Amino acid sequence: MQELYRSKIEPYLGYHGTGEAPADYDEYWARAKAELAAASLEYELEETSFKAKSCEAWNLYFTGVGGARVHCQFLKPRNVSGKMPAIVLFHGYWSNSGDWSQKLRYVAEGFCVLAMDVRGQGGESSDCGVYDRGNTQSGHIIRGLECENPDKMFYRNVFLDAGQCARILMNMEFVDETNVFACGGSQGGALTLACASLNPNLKGAVAIYPYLCDFQGVYKRGLEGSGFEELTWYFRQRDPMHRKEEFFFNRLGYIDTKNRVRDIQCDILWMIGLSDPICPPYAQMAAYNNLTCPKQMICFPEYGHEGLLYGDDEIQAYLMRRLAE
Repeated sequence: MQELYRSKIEPYLGYHGTGEAPADYDEYWARAKAELAAASLEYELEETSFKAKSCEAWNLYFTGVGGARVHCQFLKPRNVSGKMPAIVLFHGYWSNSGDWSQKLRYVAEGFCVLAMDVRGQGGESSDCGVYDRGNTQSGHIIRGLECENPDKMFYRNVFLDAGQCARILMNMEFVDETNVFACGGSQGGALTLACASLNPNLKGAVAIYPYLCDFQGVYKRGLEGSGFEELTWYFRQRDPMHRKEEFFFNRLGYIDTKNRVRDIQCDILWMIGLSDPICPPYAQMAAYNNLTCPKQMICFPEYGHEGLLYGDDEIQAYLMRRLAE
């Protein structure tokens, strides 16, 4: 096991990704943060058919940047006095926030839970973006990339939705704003890191094999799996002779997780499958190595992009340890 760990991780211990952040990266995200700061913290609750003895549950809606109506599942423990810790959960690519019952393990420990549906994917959140140029045939990584204004990029706005979720939780009168966490896997791992980068007061975050890392490095190494195939689509359908390659990867640099993580201040628990063919270890390491906050990585040498045996127990232990501090 130790030898396998060395062979799959050691070559990337000093790897920080391929390509630099755009020259105006800080200005770009300063504008985005200002937009997030101005976003409303108001939300509406709608009754749901899900019932449980341990909690009350509602559909929660808020207005995201650009006017998108963002849907979340919201669960609040019953019979808990005082302010409660809270966790915001983010789902994988193309999917949705999943079964309500999956969140009950957090409720059992006294957590309020907010699980966000990514706009325009498998849940109820709307994508009201207007993409005046470029490929919108398939794939959210490249959606909005060719718009004249880079602020129109799809994932830029989803990152802000993620940040807004944590701000909404922190503003709830029954939530302990000093004990709010974020957690997610794959796309949800990337959104967890984005949420942390936009909320310096987050207590901690768990990123499980996060997506959206090291776009240029992934492309240069020829990875064409389902997670990153739209990078190849772009060149095949929009730029077959690669005349816009520099522009393409510069734009992607705004939303590359390896760049966003530099703003994270809270504690990070990172879980990685060392045999992951979808979000490869080298791409994840490009982001992990750029973290300057307290961090811990847990490796699963024989696991890929899948459920990680005893991974949930590690998350539970992390949350309990952080709450006790």
